[in-house]
Amino acid sequence: MRYVAAYLLAVLGGNTNPSSQNIKDILGSVGIEADDQRLAKVISELMGKDINEVMNAGMSKLASVPVGGAVAVSAAGSAAVAPGAAPALEEKKEEKEESEESDEDMGFGLFD
Repeated sequence: MRYVAAYLLAVLGGNTNPSSQNIKDILGSVGIEADDQRLAKVISELMGKDINEVMNAGMSKLASVPVGGAVAVSAAGSAAVAPGAAPALEEKKEEKEESEESDEDMGFGLFD
């Protein structure tokens, strides 16, 4: 990822065809030593391609990737799926409220 980021920085800086030395210079400026094999792979994959087209192609691929771990459940189906979930949520809210109250006074009462 760092090699791609350095490549993109070079392109944004106006260098439409960055060399491996350009990318090594960018990475070296922040104290990262470049691996020649990985760097050569990134350069060979991106050489001669328009970065905007590459990014747009990647965006369309990312659109099909699922994100998050939760499954959407309708309000009517939520009680049937997890009947014990509501009391657990209420308990967590009560615990949170108690911890907030104890944090507010920080052990000092008004009339202590």
